[in-house]
Amino acid sequence: MNVRGIFGRATRPGRIGRAYGREMATVVRAAGGVVYRAGPGGEIQVAVIHRPVYDDWSLPKGKIRRGEDEEAAALREVMEETGLRCSVERPLVSTEYVDRRGRSKVVSYWMMRPIDGTFRPTGEVDELRWLPLSDAMSLLTYQRDRTLLGLVEGRSRNGT
Repeated sequence: MNVRGIFGRATRPGRIGRAYGREMATVVRAAGGVVYRAGPGGEIQVAVIHRPVYDDWSLPKGKIRRGEDEEAAALREVMEETGLRCSVERPLVSTEYVDRRGRSKVVSYWMMRPIDGTFRPTGEVDELRWLPLSDAMSLLTYQRDRTLLGLVEGRSRNGT
């Protein structure tokens, strides 16, 4: 399967991270978004969420439902976790890692812009922060999320 990667050329879906060579019977498929907007002064800001159950800072994402395609799942999960209805701009790379239950997890991401909506805290996500890319990378708990934003930051510097 080919997708247009973060650098705008057709590529096989990229992966950041690995499941450390483990053979897993279950692969959890998930999707999410790098939601961005122009901040004061025009710099790019991204939405970063806090999940109180895990006490972590991450990008909005969640599991794909049966019969749901990845892009639809990404839009739904971003809406559920941030309250923002978004438009998809382009696919990014996928991350792959072993989750807390020892399962291989693959998360596909899209660049998204908010159309409308308002964040409201829930039991799943209690805080959303709009941050410049460098601040977001400092706050994010997981290296895989920081690496993903690093790719976005490199692309934004190149104006593509």
